[in-house]
Amino acid sequence: MPVSQQTFSDTIRNSFKKVDLSSSTTSDQNPSLTTIFKQVENSVVQITAKTPNPNLQIIINGVPLSNKSTRLGSGFVYGKQGHIITNSHVIDGASTADVTFVDGNTYRAKVIGKDPSTDIAVLQITDNFSSENLVPLPIVNSSSLQVGQQVIAIGNPFGLSDTMTTGIVSQTGRLLPNPDTGFSTPGAIQTDAAINPGNSGGPLLNMLGQVVGINTAINSATGEFSGIGFAVPSNMIIKEIPTIIKTGIYNHPWIGIVGAGITPDIAQGAGLPRNSKGVVVASIQSRSPAEKAGLQGITQNNSSNTQQVGDIITGVDGRYLRNMDDLISYIDLHKSVGDNVVLTVNRHGQIMNLNLMLQARPPSVRNATSLESILP
Repeated sequence: MPVSQQTFSDTIRNSFKKVDLSSSTTSDQNPSLTTIFKQVENSVVQITAKTPNPNLQIIINGVPLSNKSTRLGSGFVYGKQGHIITNSHVIDGASTADVTFVDGNTYRAKVIGKDPSTDIAVLQITDNFSSENLVPLPIVNSSSLQVGQQVIAIGNPFGLSDTMTTGIVSQTGRLLPNPDTGFSTPGAIQTDAAINPGNSGGPLLNMLGQVVGINTAINSATGEFSGIGFAVPSNMIIKEIPTIIKTGIYNHPWIGIVGAGITPDIAQGAGLPRNSKGVVVASIQSRSPAEKAGLQGITQNNSSNTQQVGDIITGVDGRYLRNMDDLISYIDLHKSVGDNVVLTVNRHGQIMNLNLMLQARPPSVRNATSLESILP
């Protein structure tokens, strides 16, 4: 949700107690919001990037001019070597950006790597800086988050620097589709903390001031906050950032199927109990691990003009699968390219285990229909 300077293109249950408002801690001994803000404000930055603007075409004497629009987003300090974490879409199309700290100092930074699939990018400050002035934010395990837990978003909504909003974790484990790649980000955190254009790339914090996610998207018909925001989980940050810094990219493990969760109608058509769980394979991507392992998708019976249900994946590495979200999350969060996995498959009533080695998935896949989802 970066925001353009021209247009906003991107869009207790305790009983009442007497509280000492001058205290720096809440009744449960967590730091107060004021304390947390002072603790982290030097670590959150505003990012200004100039990106190509395809909507502005100016031609003088037959020569097209290079037109760029300014996009604003947020980011935060990672380590002491001048690395800044932000969203990939904040700097999409740019090779450099300006990074502005709360004290007003602005430094030039270069984009050293990104992963568009999970919307993570890393910048490296190239101007002279003092490592003593860099205060990295601690990043913790997001798997411990619980629904109802209070969280904090800090960023630059609509270019309003150093803005704090609060809310709760509305849900965890959301699957966040990426229409640009056809793949999805697993484990996304849903929150009702106000997130608006310009918040993208800023940290989502717990009540100890620790990073649990990167604010990245909102669900809104207007492009403005409507009570539903999403953050990339910190577990994905922990897994990807070292590789992105080292190589500039991150390769996601890939099975190579197009599939969907089992509906009651599909289950009954396959002769299974109505409430069966798993992932029905619709089609197999060419030269993918799934093809090499012998997985089968939906087949067409031309003589009867009917379709036969393909393999149904019911487990992975001995873990029970409820739906495709479970499969995507397990592969992307817990596996790497080159790892082996064992898929438990129901093929027309016969249960079998198929072994496959995960490959690096392609940049994008465009073959899914509106009723299907690309799986890793």
